[in-house]
Amino acid sequence: MAQQELDHLSGQTTTGHEWDGLKELNTPLPKWWLYVFYACIVWSFAYFIFYPSWPLVSDYTKGLWGPTMRSDSIAAYENGVKARVANAAGLADAPLEKIKSTPALLEFAMANGKAAFGDNCAPCHGSGATGGPGYPSLQDDDWIWGGKLADIYQTLQYGIRSGHAKARDSQMPNFGKDGVLKKEEVAAVSDYVVSLSDSSVKGTDAGKKLFADNCAACHGEDAKGNLELGAPNLADKIWLYGGGSAKVAAQVNEAKHGVMPAWEGRLDPITVKSLAVYVHSLGGGK
Repeated sequence: MAQQELDHLSGQTTTGHEWDGLKELNTPLPKWWLYVFYACIVWSFAYFIFYPSWPLVSDYTKGLWGPTMRSDSIAAYENGVKARVANAAGLADAPLEKIKSTPALLEFAMANGKAAFGDNCAPCHGSGATGGPGYPSLQDDDWIWGGKLADIYQTLQYGIRSGHAKARDSQMPNFGKDGVLKKEEVAAVSDYVVSLSDSSVKGTDAGKKLFADNCAACHGEDAKGNLELGAPNLADKIWLYGGGSAKVAAQVNEAKHGVMPAWEGRLDPITVKSLAVYVHSLGGGK
């Protein structure tokens, strides 16, 4: 058994423990550390008395003061709701245009709408609302169903192809897949559509005629779209599913149809209004 001995270099005694010739010094802990440690022990007993602490079978000891993170969180939430109701006074019944023209209402709607957008819309449209393939940008002036404040509000309420009875809906035929157009006809009409906004692509008279016979009824003779039908403008360079002859031909062959959820019932009316005002203010609203 190892014996304690005095270490002449440090002046400390050893603990008697030794590993491979290395001896452990019996260096005492600093007094300040010990005092803090003892104070923590004393405080732990006080904590057990005044605060919730010990778990029981189906509950826990409440303590003399009884605060908990849950009760504090509930109180903070309730205070936030009260503040929100006070700040939103008049917003629920105010027309959209009045909200835009009333600084106090607009300030609250913008703050509330921005927070709601980040939580509910950004996963698809992006945090900056610039969109992506299959998800339209909300910062430009290209709106499939209209970019006025009332149009945006309606789209938010009922969604696009969402299954809601009042949802906006449009269906583009699968011209190639269903045999309406042959493969070479799909290519011809696609080239013509792309040529309307890209001079490097040459459209043909055959493609122009195919467009007039099959597409103009929805997109218009000038291919600038129809908001009432949800038919997008094909004469600009803004493409929901990608531009270029190949991607346009893929859409003509077998159309993709995006879905946007109806937010009515999922978000409260004040939040839906706030979202409409916020989106309209991003720069693309008309």
